[in-house]
Formats: sequence, structure tokens, C-alpha cells
Amino acid sequence: MQGSHFIRVSTLAVALFTLNSISNAAPQTPTRLTAEESDPKVLGWMEGSPPPAGKMITQPDSNYFSFPKLRWSVCHLREFLPTEQVSRGIDAPVPLSYDLDETAIDALRFKPTGSNEEMTWQESLLVNYTDGMLILHKGKIVYERYFGCLDESGKHAAMSMTKSLTGLLAEILVAEGALDDTALVSSIIPELGDSAFGNATVRQVMDMTTGLAYSEDYSEPDADIWKYSAAASPLPKAADHEGPDGYFEYLQTVRPEGVHGDAFHYKTINTDALGWIISRVSGREVTELLSERIWRRMGAEQDGYMTVDGKGTPFAGGGLSAGLRDLGRIGLLMLNEGEINGQRLFPSQVVANIRSGGSKEAFAKAGYKTLEGGSYRGMWWLFHNTNGAFAARGVHGQTIYVDPSADMVIARLASFPSAKNANIDPTSLPAYQAVADYLLSKS
Repeated sequence: MQGSHFIRVSTLAVALFTLNSISNAAPQTPTRLTAEESDPKVLGWMEGSPPPAGKMITQPDSNYFSFPKLRWSVCHLREFLPTEQVSRGIDAPVPLSYDLDETAIDALRFKPTGSNEEMTWQESLLVNYTDGMLILHKGKIVYERYFGCLDESGKHAAMSMTKSLTGLLAEILVAEGALDDTALVSSIIPELGDSAFGNATVRQVMDMTTGLAYSEDYSEPDADIWKYSAAASPLPKAADHEGPDGYFEYLQTVRPEGVHGDAFHYKTINTDALGWIISRVSGREVTELLSERIWRRMGAEQDGYMTVDGKGTPFAGGGLSAGLRDLGRIGLLMLNEGEINGQRLFPSQVVANIRSGGSKEAFAKAGYKTLEGGSYRGMWWLFHNTNGAFAARGVHGQTIYVDPSADMVIARLASFPSAKNANIDPTSLPAYQAVADYLLSKS
């Protein structure tokens, strides 16, 4: 998946788009460097003035997201692609409080799924190529560590966690009555009337139960993902380019396949369609609305940024980069049902609606073995476990994991060599539960 596909692709946008979108792609067979061996500082990527030729990761190399280069690139996307700011405004940030308990958490032990051998929490961080780990309990930071390319002042690709923020904005508009989730997409975006999206409801887009003829098979050179990537590229189109230009033009070409509402299909184009919907309804681009409703009001420490296509349209399905603590604040907002720093940013019904979950029957048809019994609602993943946990998730190990029972938020940024989260879940989900159990025991 990593090397050969990216080398033969012509633009950097394809590389970025691919890695944001393939959480259900086939795993690679790795004989690979460990987390310690692949640390960007150890490998010396982009060090020197100028860096040696063999240590440069630059445009127009289209394999900058191949392992181990991706371990540097996830913190440096603005050096490859144009972006729009998600502004935090000019007010002072609201600092998070600390009650560190790192030694005890590092020593926690658990058994990975399918294994009889125990692993410590600290060991799991290296196994999962963690770049940043933040744990909040009762609103305070109890654990914070940085590795690889990331430090507390840095920003990291959120990948498909971007989808959950787009979904959150949509759920806010629904709860406030500005968006009707039962409406047909074509009634809001007439330009999509002749596409497969036209007769889908907004809710079916939000829960990814649309019936779309769209292939994300990365081993197939003619798969739709490559056509979408070519359309989305922010770089000048080749003289012989004949397809659509930009996200919105491509969405108008999507044909139907199957029945809307029948099954969960994780397809990034749903989120970009939703981004168009909320932008049309609100009169704001996704970046602007995210800034106005969330980033400026939650006490964020840093601006975020989001990649854009050649027409300046934000990549609502996977383009966000942000700091670790600000992603932790998103988790606190979800844990506390729209409140942070004593202020209400959106109605509590927003989180209640997400936590109610989507159709388990529709979700089961997607065959996620590590998420059996789960569902998907408002572009958030519901585990339906005893703790009521739910999460934003992105390829290569990105997550905001919210555990209401334990009053816990985990924000992780990572650069796992292969994209598929099914490769990471066995050493992540049991680890999160172990921390939750420990924190509950202290309550």
C-alpha cells in the first residue's frame, strides 16, 4: 500500500487524500523499522541547511506519506499542501489543569485482543508508533507524552478525525433547527440532484448509509479514489485532464449503487458532501464554522489548519491538523455534552443524539471485526460497550476516545506504518479500557 502506489501517483494531494481515507483498506505485510528506529530524529529527515539529498522529503515527491517518511510528514503538511486556517481568535487560551499520574499509568498491564501475553501501557505506545498521548480524567490532564515529530507546540494530521468534527457541526445545526436531517440532499444542494446523493437524506449522509458507486480499492488503478484524488489536487491540472475539478464537481458525478439506508459504507465522499451541505446552510466554509462555533470558544491554544482543493474548498473528510491538547478539548466538549470552561458551546442534545448510535444492523454489514457490536452516528464511532465509549478515529492511529463512565478522554496522535486501524485496535482498545478501569478504581 505504501511505497508502490504513491510513487506512481502524480500529485501530492493523492498521497494525502489516500492516507486520510483508507481505514478499511488491506493491511500491508510489514518487515519494518520499530518506532524507535523510525523516529524522524533518529533518521534525520529534513535536518541540515539544506538537508542532504537522501534526507529530504519535498514536493513534488508523491511518496511523502510512505513509511517511514510519514512519521515526519504528519507534522508538516503545510509544507506540502495549501491550507486554510481554523482560527482560535485573539483571546488568551484557557489552560488545562494537571493532576499527573504518569508512572502508575505507564505500569498498567493488559492483554491485547487475541493474545495471552500481557503488555504494559508504556509498551503499547511504542507498538502503536505513538506521536502524542493525552489522558484527561475529571477534566484534568493525568498523562501527557510526546514522541517522534511532535512536541507540545506542534500540530499533527488528524486524518479522518476531521470527519467527526464535520459531523459535530452538522449535529449542532440539526439540534438548533438550522438543518433538517430528514431532508433530501437535493433540496439543499440542487447541484447534487442528478447524482447518487440527490435522493439520499441528510441523515443517511451523516451516518454513511448511502448507496454510492464509489470504490476505495487502492490496489485497483482505475478505482474511483484515484479519480477523486485527481479532481481534489490543489496543484495545476495537467493539460490533458478531462475529469472534474475540485471536490464539489466530483461529487456531482457519483452514481448510485445499492439502497440508501441499507448498510454502513465508510466512504469519505459522504463527509465532503456533508461539508457542502453545512456550508450551504450556514453560509460559512467548514473552516470558518469550526472556528466560530468551536475553536474560538473552547479556549484553544493553537490555530488548526485544513488542506484545500484547487478551488479553496476545505477537505472536510480528512484535512485537519491540530495540537494534541486542543484535540483533548474537543474530547472534553463531547464528554461534558457541549460545555467547557463553564460555558455552553452547543446544546446537550447534540451529544445525546450522537451517543444514541446508528443502526447496528447496517454497521454489521461492513464487517469491522475489531468493532463488532458498534455503530456509526453523526460521523462518530460508537462502541456500545459497558462504559458507553465513543470516538473520533483516523487512519494510522488517530483517535479521540471518550469514556463517560470513567469521566475520561484519551487523545492520541500516531504514525503507525499501515493505515488500517484494525491493525492497531488489538493493542489500543484493551489499553484504553485498562486506563478507564484504573481511573474508576481511584474515584
